[in-house]
Amino acid sequence: MTVEKTSVLVLDCAEPMELAEFYAGLFAAETRIGTDPDFVEVVGNDGVRLAIRRDHGYAPPSWPRPEDSQQAHLRILVSRADIDEAEREAISLGARPVDTGESNSGPRDVRTYADPAGHSFTLAVYPLQED
Repeated sequence: MTVEKTSVLVLDCAEPMELAEFYAGLFAAETRIGTDPDFVEVVGNDGVRLAIRRDHGYAPPSWPRPEDSQQAHLRILVSRADIDEAEREAISLGARPVDTGESNSGPRDVRTYADPAGHSFTLAVYPLQED
């Protein structure tokens, strides 16, 4: 017998509703609060599923300091034609660009940010199939 399973990435933070609203806006998704007000889900029509959990002792990640690893991050895939608009949208919602020392001249296929709670994420061009 195979047990049906699904998964959700959970991000810890101090203010789960604020961070959930950031990601709901970024993914054009909705937030859902169950019986635990310290746990908020972000659910989108395109299969996006993310959860935000309150950690009363939360300290933001310190990456990109050279001595710290990134550990984990969200990679949000967008088409090449939409990456500039996706960047404007992310910043307008509260994302902060993260300078990783990479060249900022010319088009960039991967752009790194910190969400309002300090978690890193990237906007990345996904390869499109040529007709």
